[in-house]
Amino acid sequence: MTGDWLAPLMFLVAFLLIFSGFPVAFALGGTALGFSYWGVCCGYFEWSWMNAFPDRVFGVMSNYILLAVPFFIFMGTMLERSKLAEDLLTTIGLLFGPVRGGLALAVVFVGALLAAATGVVGASVVAMGLISLPVMLRYGYSRELSLGVIAASGTLGQIIPPSVVLVILADQLGVPVGELFVGSMVPGFILVGLYAVYVLGVATFRPNSAPALPASERQMETRELLKKVALVMLPPLALILIVLGSIFAGVATPTEAGALGAVGATILAALNKRLTKKALMGTMEHTSRLTAMVVFLLIGSTAFSHVFRGLNGDLWIEDLLTNLPGGKVGFLLTANLAIFILGFFIDFFEIAFIILPLLVPAARILGIDMVWFGVMVGMNLQTSFLTPPFGFSLFYLRGVTPKEVPTTAIYKGVIPFIVIQLIGLLAICIWPELVDLIELNVAE
Repeated sequence: MTGDWLAPLMFLVAFLLIFSGFPVAFALGGTALGFSYWGVCCGYFEWSWMNAFPDRVFGVMSNYILLAVPFFIFMGTMLERSKLAEDLLTTIGLLFGPVRGGLALAVVFVGALLAAATGVVGASVVAMGLISLPVMLRYGYSRELSLGVIAASGTLGQIIPPSVVLVILADQLGVPVGELFVGSMVPGFILVGLYAVYVLGVATFRPNSAPALPASERQMETRELLKKVALVMLPPLALILIVLGSIFAGVATPTEAGALGAVGATILAALNKRLTKKALMGTMEHTSRLTAMVVFLLIGSTAFSHVFRGLNGDLWIEDLLTNLPGGKVGFLLTANLAIFILGFFIDFFEIAFIILPLLVPAARILGIDMVWFGVMVGMNLQTSFLTPPFGFSLFYLRGVTPKEVPTTAIYKGVIPFIVIQLIGLLAICIWPELVDLIELNVAE
Protein backbone atom coordinates (compact mmCIF):
# COMPACT_ATOMS: atom_id res chain seq x y z
CA MET A 1 0.00 0.00 0.00
CA THR A 2 1.37 3.41 -0.97
CA GLY A 3 1.27 6.53 1.14
CA ASP A 4 -1.30 8.09 -1.24
CA TRP A 5 -3.98 6.01 0.47
CA LEU A 6 -3.08 7.00 4.01
CA ALA A 7 -5.37 10.04 4.28
CA PRO A 8 -8.51 8.27 2.92
CA LEU A 9 -7.72 5.23 5.06
CA MET A 10 -7.32 7.39 8.17
CA PHE A 11 -10.72 8.95 7.49
CA LEU A 12 -12.28 5.49 7.05
CA VAL A 13 -10.71 4.02 10.20
CA ALA A 14 -11.87 6.95 12.33
CA PHE A 15 -15.48 6.53 11.19
CA LEU A 16 -15.42 2.77 11.62
CA LEU A 17 -14.32 3.27 15.23
CA ILE A 18 -17.00 5.92 15.79
CA PHE A 19 -19.81 3.80 14.32
CA SER A 20 -18.66 0.81 16.37
CA GLY A 21 -19.63 2.75 19.50
CA PHE A 22 -16.14 3.75 20.62
CA PRO A 23 -16.11 7.21 22.31
CA VAL A 24 -15.66 9.77 19.54
CA ALA A 25 -12.93 11.83 21.20
CA PHE A 26 -10.79 8.74 21.84
CA ALA A 27 -11.53 7.32 18.39
CA LEU A 28 -10.18 10.49 16.81
CA GLY A 29 -7.18 10.76 19.15
CA GLY A 30 -6.29 7.07 18.84
CA THR A 31 -6.54 7.16 15.04
CA ALA A 32 -4.30 10.23 15.00
CA LEU A 33 -1.64 8.50 17.13
CA GLY A 34 -1.66 5.35 14.99
CA PHE A 35 -1.48 7.18 11.67
CA SER A 36 1.18 9.60 12.92
CA TYR A 37 3.51 6.58 13.22
CA TRP A 38 2.49 5.41 9.75
CA GLY A 39 3.00 8.92 8.34
CA VAL A 40 6.56 9.03 9.68
CA CYS A 41 7.29 5.56 8.26
CA CYS A 42 6.03 6.62 4.81
CA GLY A 43 8.08 9.81 4.91
CA TYR A 44 5.18 12.27 4.96
CA PHE A 45 6.56 14.11 7.99
CA GLU A 46 9.07 13.79 10.81
CA TRP A 47 8.23 13.29 14.47
CA SER A 48 9.02 16.99 14.93
CA TRP A 49 5.73 17.67 13.09
CA MET A 50 3.89 16.49 16.20
CA ASN A 51 5.63 19.15 18.32
CA ALA A 52 3.15 21.64 16.89
CA PHE A 53 0.19 19.72 18.33
CA PRO A 54 0.34 21.18 21.90
CA ASP A 55 0.49 24.70 20.44
CA ARG A 56 -2.57 24.01 18.28
CA VAL A 57 -4.49 22.65 21.28
CA PHE A 58 -3.53 25.68 23.35
CA GLY A 59 -4.65 27.95 20.50
CA VAL A 60 -8.04 26.23 20.33
CA MET A 61 -8.54 26.26 24.10
CA SER A 62 -7.65 29.93 24.37
CA ASN A 63 -10.47 30.83 21.96
CA TYR A 64 -12.50 33.38 23.92
CA ILE A 65 -15.68 32.64 21.96
CA LEU A 66 -15.82 29.02 23.16
CA LEU A 67 -16.32 30.32 26.70
CA ALA A 68 -19.87 31.13 25.62
CA VAL A 69 -20.67 27.39 25.41
CA PRO A 70 -20.78 26.59 29.16
CA PHE A 71 -22.56 29.90 29.87
CA PHE A 72 -25.41 29.19 27.47
CA ILE A 73 -25.66 25.58 28.65
CA PHE A 74 -25.86 26.80 32.26
CA MET A 75 -28.52 29.38 31.39
CA GLY A 76 -30.80 26.87 29.67
CA THR A 77 -30.30 24.09 32.20
CA MET A 78 -31.05 26.43 35.12
CA LEU A 79 -34.34 27.50 33.50
CA GLU A 80 -35.24 23.84 33.00
CA ARG A 81 -34.17 22.52 36.43
CA SER A 82 -35.90 25.37 38.26
CA LYS A 83 -39.21 24.44 36.52
CA LEU A 84 -39.52 27.89 34.92
CA ALA A 85 -39.84 26.20 31.51
CA GLU A 86 -42.71 24.07 32.86
CA ASP A 87 -44.49 27.21 34.08
CA LEU A 88 -44.14 28.68 30.58
CA LEU A 89 -45.86 25.73 28.92
CA THR A 90 -48.68 25.56 31.46
CA THR A 91 -49.41 29.27 31.20
CA ILE A 92 -49.30 29.47 27.40
CA GLY A 93 -51.46 26.33 27.28
CA LEU A 94 -54.13 28.16 29.29
CA LEU A 95 -53.78 31.22 27.05
CA PHE A 96 -54.38 29.20 23.87
CA GLY A 97 -56.80 26.76 25.55
CA PRO A 98 -60.04 28.04 23.96
CA VAL A 99 -58.60 27.54 20.45
CA ARG A 100 -58.69 24.19 18.64
CA GLY A 101 -55.13 22.98 18.55
CA GLY A 102 -54.27 25.48 21.29
CA LEU A 103 -52.10 23.08 23.28
CA ALA A 104 -50.11 22.17 20.16
CA LEU A 105 -49.68 25.88 19.35
CA ALA A 106 -48.49 26.40 22.92
CA VAL A 107 -45.92 23.63 22.41
CA VAL A 108 -44.67 25.32 19.23
CA PHE A 109 -44.25 28.72 20.86
CA VAL A 110 -42.77 27.37 24.08
CA GLY A 111 -40.45 25.22 21.97
CA ALA A 112 -39.22 28.40 20.29
CA LEU A 113 -38.74 30.07 23.68
CA LEU A 114 -36.93 27.04 25.09
CA ALA A 115 -34.77 26.98 21.98
CA ALA A 116 -33.80 30.58 22.61
CA ALA A 117 -33.30 29.85 26.32
CA THR A 118 -31.51 26.49 26.25
CA GLY A 119 -29.91 26.17 22.83
CA VAL A 120 -29.52 22.42 23.48
CA VAL A 121 -31.78 20.05 21.53
CA GLY A 122 -31.77 17.18 24.03
CA ALA A 123 -32.82 19.42 26.93
CA SER A 124 -35.67 20.99 24.94
CA VAL A 125 -37.10 17.71 23.60
CA VAL A 126 -36.94 15.96 26.97
CA ALA A 127 -38.47 18.92 28.80
CA MET A 128 -41.30 19.26 26.26
CA GLY A 129 -41.96 15.52 26.29
CA LEU A 130 -42.15 15.28 30.07
CA ILE A 131 -44.29 18.39 30.49
CA SER A 132 -46.66 18.50 27.53
CA LEU A 133 -47.19 14.95 26.22
CA PRO A 134 -49.27 13.67 29.19
CA VAL A 135 -51.43 16.82 29.07
CA MET A 136 -52.04 16.60 25.30
CA LEU A 137 -52.94 12.91 25.43
CA ARG A 138 -55.23 13.50 28.43
CA TYR A 139 -57.28 16.05 26.49
CA GLY A 140 -57.74 13.93 23.37
CA TYR A 141 -54.96 15.03 21.04
CA SER A 142 -53.85 12.40 18.52
CA ARG A 143 -50.64 10.66 19.48
CA GLU A 144 -49.00 11.37 16.14
CA LEU A 145 -49.68 15.12 16.24
CA SER A 146 -48.59 15.36 19.90
CA LEU A 147 -45.35 13.46 19.37
CA GLY A 148 -44.53 15.19 16.09
CA VAL A 149 -45.03 18.73 17.36
CA ILE A 150 -43.00 18.02 20.52
CA ALA A 151 -40.05 16.51 18.63
CA ALA A 152 -40.06 19.26 15.99
CA SER A 153 -40.48 22.18 18.40
CA GLY A 154 -37.82 20.84 20.75
CA THR A 155 -35.38 20.62 17.85
CA LEU A 156 -35.69 24.36 17.14
CA GLY A 157 -32.73 24.75 19.51
CA GLN A 158 -30.50 23.97 16.51
CA ILE A 159 -31.34 27.13 14.62
CA ILE A 160 -32.87 29.75 16.94
CA PRO A 161 -30.27 31.88 18.78
CA PRO A 162 -28.65 32.01 21.26
CA SER A 163 -27.84 28.42 20.36
CA VAL A 164 -24.83 26.39 21.50
CA VAL A 165 -24.97 24.80 18.04
CA LEU A 166 -24.51 28.20 16.38
CA VAL A 167 -21.65 29.13 18.72
CA ILE A 168 -19.73 25.98 17.72
CA LEU A 169 -20.62 26.48 14.05
CA ALA A 170 -19.33 30.05 14.11
CA ASP A 171 -16.05 28.93 15.66
CA GLN A 172 -15.53 26.20 13.05
CA LEU A 173 -16.56 28.43 10.13
CA GLY A 174 -14.43 31.36 11.29
CA VAL A 175 -17.32 33.86 11.32
CA PRO A 176 -18.54 36.16 14.14
CA VAL A 177 -21.06 34.42 16.39
CA GLY A 178 -23.28 37.50 16.38
CA GLU A 179 -23.53 37.46 12.57
CA LEU A 180 -24.57 33.81 12.60
CA PHE A 181 -27.15 34.57 15.31
CA VAL A 182 -28.59 37.38 13.20
CA GLY A 183 -28.55 35.29 10.02
CA SER A 184 -30.48 32.43 11.63
CA MET A 185 -33.26 34.58 13.09
CA VAL A 186 -35.52 34.81 10.01
CA PRO A 187 -35.14 31.14 8.92
CA GLY A 188 -35.77 30.01 12.50
CA PHE A 189 -38.96 31.99 12.90
CA ILE A 190 -40.15 31.00 9.42
CA LEU A 191 -40.04 27.41 10.70
CA VAL A 192 -42.00 28.38 13.81
CA GLY A 193 -44.64 30.02 11.60
CA LEU A 194 -44.86 26.98 9.30
CA TYR A 195 -45.27 24.67 12.31
CA ALA A 196 -48.10 26.86 13.62
CA VAL A 197 -49.82 26.91 10.21
CA TYR A 198 -49.65 23.11 10.04
CA VAL A 199 -51.15 22.76 13.54
CA LEU A 200 -54.00 25.12 12.64
CA GLY A 201 -54.57 23.15 9.43
CA VAL A 202 -54.85 19.89 11.36
CA ALA A 203 -57.19 21.52 13.88
CA THR A 204 -59.40 22.80 11.03
CA PHE A 205 -59.60 19.66 8.88
CA ARG A 206 -59.29 17.04 11.64
CA PRO A 207 -60.78 18.76 14.71
CA ASN A 208 -60.93 15.54 16.74
CA SER A 209 -57.12 15.33 16.55
CA ALA A 210 -56.61 18.72 18.21
CA PRO A 211 -59.58 19.71 20.41
CA ALA A 212 -59.87 22.85 22.52
CA LEU A 213 -59.40 22.52 26.27
CA PRO A 214 -62.66 21.68 28.09
CA ALA A 215 -64.43 24.68 29.60
CA SER A 216 -63.95 23.16 33.05
CA GLU A 217 -60.19 23.58 32.63
CA ARG A 218 -60.52 27.26 31.70
CA GLN A 219 -62.17 28.62 34.81
CA MET A 220 -59.52 31.28 35.43
CA GLU A 221 -60.75 34.86 34.97
CA THR A 222 -59.25 36.88 32.15
CA ARG A 223 -57.63 39.39 34.50
CA GLU A 224 -56.05 36.65 36.59
CA LEU A 225 -54.87 34.82 33.48
CA LEU A 226 -53.25 37.95 32.03
CA LYS A 227 -51.54 38.58 35.36
CA LYS A 228 -50.18 35.04 35.40
CA VAL A 229 -49.01 35.37 31.79
CA ALA A 230 -47.16 38.58 32.66
CA LEU A 231 -45.50 37.10 35.75
CA VAL A 232 -44.49 33.82 34.12
CA MET A 233 -43.61 34.89 30.56
CA LEU A 234 -42.14 38.37 30.85
CA PRO A 235 -39.06 37.59 33.02
CA PRO A 236 -37.68 34.77 30.78
CA LEU A 237 -38.55 36.78 27.67
CA ALA A 238 -36.78 39.82 29.10
CA LEU A 239 -33.71 37.69 29.85
CA ILE A 240 -33.61 36.30 26.30
CA LEU A 241 -34.10 39.76 24.79
CA ILE A 242 -31.36 41.24 26.97
CA VAL A 243 -28.92 38.48 26.02
CA LEU A 244 -29.66 38.66 22.30
CA GLY A 245 -30.09 42.45 22.29
CA SER A 246 -26.70 43.02 23.89
CA ILE A 247 -25.09 40.90 21.14
CA PHE A 248 -27.04 42.41 18.26
CA ALA A 249 -26.51 45.98 19.45
CA GLY A 250 -22.77 45.43 19.73
CA VAL A 251 -22.77 46.14 23.46
CA ALA A 252 -21.47 42.71 24.49
CA THR A 253 -19.68 39.78 22.89
CA PRO A 254 -21.51 36.40 22.84
CA THR A 255 -19.30 35.24 25.73
CA GLU A 256 -20.18 38.26 27.85
CA ALA A 257 -23.86 37.93 26.94
CA GLY A 258 -23.75 34.22 27.83
CA ALA A 259 -22.32 35.05 31.26
CA LEU A 260 -25.09 37.62 31.71
CA GLY A 261 -27.66 34.99 30.74
CA ALA A 262 -26.27 32.46 33.24
CA VAL A 263 -26.43 35.01 36.07
CA GLY A 264 -29.88 36.18 34.95
CA ALA A 265 -31.30 32.64 34.92
CA THR A 266 -29.95 32.07 38.44
CA ILE A 267 -31.55 35.32 39.65
CA LEU A 268 -34.89 34.36 38.07
CA ALA A 269 -34.78 30.97 39.81
CA ALA A 270 -34.02 32.70 43.13
CA LEU A 271 -36.83 35.26 42.70
CA ASN A 272 -39.27 32.40 42.05
CA LYS A 273 -37.92 30.57 45.12
CA ARG A 274 -36.71 27.71 42.89
CA LEU A 275 -32.97 28.08 43.47
CA THR A 276 -32.58 24.93 45.52
CA LYS A 277 -29.34 23.13 46.20
CA LYS A 278 -30.55 20.22 44.07
CA ALA A 279 -31.34 22.48 41.10
CA LEU A 280 -28.03 24.34 41.36
CA MET A 281 -25.91 21.19 41.73
CA GLY A 282 -27.78 19.46 38.89
CA THR A 283 -27.25 22.48 36.64
CA MET A 284 -23.54 22.67 37.40
CA GLU A 285 -23.07 18.93 36.91
CA HIS A 286 -24.86 18.94 33.54
CA THR A 287 -22.92 21.99 32.39
CA SER A 288 -19.61 20.43 33.47
CA ARG A 289 -20.34 17.12 31.76
CA LEU A 290 -21.35 18.68 28.44
CA THR A 291 -18.48 21.18 28.50
CA ALA A 292 -15.97 18.42 29.29
CA MET A 293 -17.32 16.41 26.37
CA VAL A 294 -16.81 19.39 24.06
CA VAL A 295 -13.26 19.92 25.34
CA PHE A 296 -12.29 16.27 24.80
CA LEU A 297 -13.81 16.39 21.32
CA LEU A 298 -11.80 19.52 20.57
CA ILE A 299 -8.54 17.83 21.63
CA GLY A 300 -9.32 14.64 19.69
CA SER A 301 -10.42 16.49 16.54
CA THR A 302 -7.37 18.78 16.72
CA ALA A 303 -5.06 15.74 16.86
CA PHE A 304 -6.95 14.13 13.99
CA SER A 305 -6.89 17.21 11.76
CA HIS A 306 -3.19 17.85 12.51
CA VAL A 307 -2.11 14.36 11.42
CA PHE A 308 -4.64 14.34 8.56
CA ARG A 309 -3.12 17.57 7.24
CA GLY A 310 0.36 16.08 7.58
CA LEU A 311 -0.77 13.23 5.32
CA ASN A 312 -2.03 15.81 2.77
CA GLY A 313 -5.59 14.79 3.58
CA ASP A 314 -6.76 18.41 3.45
CA LEU A 315 -5.52 18.67 -0.14
CA TRP A 316 -7.23 15.38 -1.03
CA ILE A 317 -10.58 16.54 0.39
CA GLU A 318 -10.24 20.00 -1.15
CA ASP A 319 -9.49 18.55 -4.59
CA LEU A 320 -12.36 16.07 -4.27
CA LEU A 321 -14.95 18.67 -3.27
CA THR A 322 -13.94 21.48 -5.62
CA ASN A 323 -13.95 19.21 -8.69
CA LEU A 324 -17.40 17.72 -8.23
CA PRO A 325 -19.76 17.84 -11.24
CA GLY A 326 -21.87 20.98 -11.07
CA GLY A 327 -19.31 23.12 -9.25
CA LYS A 328 -20.90 25.04 -6.35
CA VAL A 329 -24.27 23.26 -6.73
CA GLY A 330 -22.59 19.85 -6.75
CA PHE A 331 -20.61 20.76 -3.63
CA LEU A 332 -23.70 21.97 -1.76
CA LEU A 333 -25.67 18.84 -2.69
CA THR A 334 -22.82 16.60 -1.54
CA ALA A 335 -22.24 18.55 1.68
CA ASN A 336 -25.95 18.56 2.55
CA LEU A 337 -26.33 14.86 1.85
CA ALA A 338 -23.23 13.98 3.91
CA ILE A 339 -24.31 16.12 6.89
CA PHE A 340 -27.90 14.83 6.69
CA ILE A 341 -26.83 11.17 6.74
CA LEU A 342 -24.16 11.63 9.42
CA GLY A 343 -26.73 13.42 11.58
CA PHE A 344 -28.45 10.04 12.02
CA PHE A 345 -25.42 8.44 13.59
CA ILE A 346 -23.26 11.02 15.35
CA ASP A 347 -24.04 14.10 17.42
CA PHE A 348 -23.77 17.65 16.17
CA PHE A 349 -20.52 18.29 18.04
CA GLU A 350 -18.78 15.41 16.25
CA ILE A 351 -20.03 16.66 12.87
CA ALA A 352 -18.85 20.19 13.65
CA PHE A 353 -15.36 19.12 14.72
CA ILE A 354 -14.77 16.40 12.10
CA ILE A 355 -16.72 17.26 8.95
CA LEU A 356 -16.88 21.06 8.87
CA PRO A 357 -13.08 21.60 8.87
CA LEU A 358 -13.00 19.42 5.74
CA LEU A 359 -15.83 21.31 4.01
CA VAL A 360 -14.92 24.90 4.87
CA PRO A 361 -11.75 25.28 2.71
CA ALA A 362 -13.60 24.00 -0.37
CA ALA A 363 -16.58 26.27 0.39
CA ARG A 364 -14.28 29.29 0.60
CA ILE A 365 -12.59 28.41 -2.70
CA LEU A 366 -16.03 28.16 -4.35
CA GLY A 367 -16.96 31.60 -3.00
CA ILE A 368 -19.77 30.47 -0.68
CA ASP A 369 -20.81 32.94 2.02
CA MET A 370 -19.86 31.40 5.36
CA VAL A 371 -22.75 32.87 7.37
CA TRP A 372 -25.29 31.53 4.87
CA PHE A 373 -23.44 28.18 4.83
CA GLY A 374 -23.60 28.00 8.62
CA VAL A 375 -27.37 28.63 8.70
CA MET A 376 -27.86 26.00 5.99
CA VAL A 377 -25.82 23.45 7.98
CA GLY A 378 -27.85 24.20 11.14
CA MET A 379 -31.14 23.77 9.26
CA ASN A 380 -29.90 20.54 7.68
CA LEU A 381 -28.83 19.08 11.02
CA GLN A 382 -32.18 19.99 12.51
CA THR A 383 -33.86 17.98 9.73
CA SER A 384 -31.62 14.95 10.21
CA PHE A 385 -32.27 15.02 13.97
CA LEU A 386 -35.97 14.46 13.18
CA THR A 387 -35.65 11.80 10.49
CA PRO A 388 -36.44 8.13 11.30
CA PRO A 389 -35.10 5.71 12.20
CA PHE A 390 -31.95 7.22 13.75
CA GLY A 391 -32.81 10.88 14.40
CA PHE A 392 -31.42 11.96 17.77
CA SER A 393 -34.56 13.88 18.74
CA LEU A 394 -36.60 10.70 18.26
CA PHE A 395 -34.38 8.86 20.74
CA TYR A 396 -34.67 11.71 23.25
CA LEU A 397 -38.47 11.67 22.94
CA ARG A 398 -38.68 7.86 23.04
CA GLY A 399 -36.90 7.96 26.40
CA VAL A 400 -39.67 10.00 28.04
CA THR A 401 -42.79 8.57 26.36
CA PRO A 402 -44.97 5.91 28.05
CA LYS A 403 -44.27 2.30 27.09
CA GLU A 404 -47.74 1.91 25.58
CA VAL A 405 -46.89 4.55 22.94
CA PRO A 406 -45.23 2.67 20.03
CA THR A 407 -42.11 4.00 18.37
CA THR A 408 -43.92 3.92 15.02
CA ALA A 409 -46.28 6.63 16.34
CA ILE A 410 -43.26 8.91 16.83
CA TYR A 411 -42.05 8.16 13.30
CA LYS A 412 -45.48 8.90 11.78
CA GLY A 413 -45.82 12.08 13.83
CA VAL A 414 -42.58 13.68 12.65
CA ILE A 415 -43.05 13.06 8.91
CA PRO A 416 -45.09 16.26 8.23
CA PHE A 417 -42.53 18.29 10.18
CA ILE A 418 -39.66 16.77 8.19
CA VAL A 419 -41.43 17.96 5.03
CA ILE A 420 -41.72 21.45 6.58
CA GLN A 421 -38.01 21.36 7.49
CA LEU A 422 -37.08 20.42 3.92
CA ILE A 423 -39.23 23.28 2.62
CA GLY A 424 -37.34 25.64 4.95
CA LEU A 425 -33.97 24.26 3.83
CA LEU A 426 -34.97 24.59 0.18
CA ALA A 427 -36.19 28.14 0.80
CA ILE A 428 -32.84 29.39 2.12
CA CYS A 429 -31.07 27.66 -0.77
CA ILE A 430 -33.33 29.32 -3.35
CA TRP A 431 -33.52 32.69 -1.54
CA PRO A 432 -30.20 33.11 0.33
CA GLU A 433 -31.22 36.70 1.08
CA LEU A 434 -33.48 35.27 3.84
CA VAL A 435 -30.30 34.94 5.90
CA ASP A 436 -29.44 38.61 5.33
CA LEU A 437 -32.86 40.18 5.98
CA ILE A 438 -31.71 41.48 9.38
CA GLU A 439 -28.52 43.49 9.49
CA LEU A 440 -27.26 44.72 12.83
CA ASN A 441 -23.96 45.89 14.30
CA VAL A 442 -22.87 42.85 16.28
CA ALA A 443 -19.89 42.60 18.61
CA GLU A 444 -17.37 39.77 18.57
